Amino acid sequence: MKNIVLFASGSGSNVENIVQYFQDRPNITIASVLTNRRDAKVLDRCNRLKISSLCFNKIAFQQTDCILDILKETDPDLIILAGFLWKIPKKIIAAFPNKIVNIHPALLPKYGGKGMYGFNVHKAVKENREKESGISIHYVNENYDEGAIIHQAKTEILPDDDLETIAAKVQALEYEHFPKVIEKLLFEQ
Repeated sequence: MKNIVLFASGSGSNVENIVQYFQDRPNITIASVLTNRRDAKVLDRCNRLKISSLCFNKIAFQQTDCILDILKETDPDLIILAGFLWKIPKKIIAAFPNKIVNIHPALLPKYGGKGMYGFNVHKAVKENREKESGISIHYVNENYDEGAIIHQAKTEILPDDDLETIAAKVQALEYEHFPKVIEKLLFEQ
């Protein structure tokens, strides 16, 4: 049995996509979804999907071992960041080496780093007249978006694409590739 813990800060569309992808695979369990926002829509999705969820604050995450202890007890094969916006503490990275995976809505190393998420990334891509964008699935290290890249996928950006169009193209890549890469990683371990 393979065990996954998901972290999310927002609506949870990637969480739902991952849950649905694995729902008919009895050898893979979504143990829980952890979020740093009490008002995150991902909590509504978890209730609807009957997935255990937990909301935590910055003190529990950064200044205590509360979340680390929960993760150790859960013993996940992978920890997946699906739109999670806080930097992962070093002690969690150290406890789960090469087991924390993030998805970023750009072709790293371009448009990564603190504050580069969602529409901030798409706006930068548009302003710089990039001809392509995409996703980067990577391991998490102590720096934002600098961990080893596992997989990238590209999409063409047309001159008349607006931010919503760019976002939709990138999100389509996320939905297509993220669950497949997670599954591959689970069984390579």
